[in-house]
Amino acid sequence: MMTKGERARRIGWYVTLGAASLLTVMCVALLFAAIRNDNAISGQPGTATAQVESVAFDRTIIQFSTPDGVVHSPSNGVLYPRGLAAGQLVRIEYDATDPDLARVAGRSATETLVPLGLTVLVTWLVATPLLWWIRRQKRRAQAAAPVPAAPAVSD
Repeated sequence: MMTKGERARRIGWYVTLGAASLLTVMCVALLFAAIRNDNAISGQPGTATAQVESVAFDRTIIQFSTPDGVVHSPSNGVLYPRGLAAGQLVRIEYDATDPDLARVAGRSATETLVPLGLTVLVTWLVATPLLWWIRRQKRRAQAAAPVPAAPAVSD
């Protein structure tokens, strides 16, 4: 039978390992999504000059016109917006078949390598010592636990 402490350590181990693994998988998936978006833009490229409408933590909204005269403002914002400010004019590249998929001209999925890599690194720099500490606590508890006496052997 498992004690409360053993159960808590086991849950802590699996939660820590699961959270770190999930965050790593999410970062890898985000990198592949960025590569997929870049390939879509490169497959049917269009270029335009866009005006930056707003800059927020989660997205940078732009507005631009395609050659057919339609004004587009991608609801998810522009890809790789680092360094943009509201009111700025910027060259963009977009997928001609889906103008809502746009990126700042000259930028690509490589822009995501550093932030995603740092996220994975910090995640495992936190998770590894925590996993080690939980394992150490488990071993200490096992070493301190009394060993049950062996049953007497009768002739």
